[in-house]
Amino acid sequence: MDIEKLLRKNIRKLSGYAAKEIPCKVKLDANESPYSFPSLLEDIAEIETNRYPDPEASELKRAAARRWRVSHKNILLGNGSDEIIYYLITTFGGPVMYPTPTFSMYGIIAKALGEKTIEVSLDRDFDLSMDRMTGAIKKERPKLIFLSSPNNPTGNCFSSDRMLGLINQSKGLVVIDEAYHPFSSRKGMLPLMNDYDNVIFMRTLSKIGFAALRVGFLIAPEEVVEAVNRVRLPFNVNAISQRVATRALKNYREIEKTVRLICKERDRLYRELSRIGTVRVFPSEANFILFQVSDAPGVHKRLLGKGVLIRDMSAQIKDTLRVTVGTPEENDFFLEKLKEVL
Repeated sequence: MDIEKLLRKNIRKLSGYAAKEIPCKVKLDANESPYSFPSLLEDIAEIETNRYPDPEASELKRAAARRWRVSHKNILLGNGSDEIIYYLITTFGGPVMYPTPTFSMYGIIAKALGEKTIEVSLDRDFDLSMDRMTGAIKKERPKLIFLSSPNNPTGNCFSSDRMLGLINQSKGLVVIDEAYHPFSSRKGMLPLMNDYDNVIFMRTLSKIGFAALRVGFLIAPEEVVEAVNRVRLPFNVNAISQRVATRALKNYREIEKTVRLICKERDRLYRELSRIGTVRVFPSEANFILFQVSDAPGVHKRLLGKGVLIRDMSAQIKDTLRVTVGTPEENDFFLEKLKEVL
């Protein structure tokens, strides 16, 4: 049997997302937190593994609602933000619009679902290009616009006035993905939900020490949550993730301590990289730093040979690499090996 002939046409053109485990001494490629919270795993053995988890994740929703000062009716949970993106596009369809470069899953999921994608290049400062964005809105009338702020892989926040401009012009939904908001000096735009009925938000625990849980949050008006809930798979967030995530939100001060450590190290790492004459460093409001070197693919390969794994972003921005902020020791090791390689 020729499986390729059975595939939908849009799937034939796709390749799977490459998330590989590569052996290394220092892993700084996936924007994970270098800190974990074993104390929050107490009593996990008491979970009844023979029972399905709470299908509504009620306790976790209440904890999230208190954390972000919204109603629990404004929250829908996903198996990571990826699943929420999948649900949003399944529910509302396309065209799906987003700036580039940005988080690749917006485009990958839209194409997998057979929806039209509209990619609009950022300007030279990695900010939203209003002329190009507004032109695309008028021409294509996207149902969904995804804006990641702080943006991955550039690390910057988009200008608030430009984001507001797109919200005002869009006839569809504007999804503000604030996955990296905990590391930003900005307050975030969640309060906008009280003033606009077409803006919704995504948050996650993955970047602040709980990537293994795969817990993402959609924060939206009740009618949006109700609509998306029609396509949500039952029991999509497992019982272990629900319990640990609830504890994390109830003990958020402990998490904030590690977030402050990461931000302090990010600023130090930025300064140290800036001192290397052959490196161009871009400012970051996230838990990673994008930088540019000559022959980034070669530098990436040689760093891996010395035990350091970072991310080669050259396919999106020429000769760029992205390094996740690790512990002070990991960052020192990375800097040492980068200088050797350069």
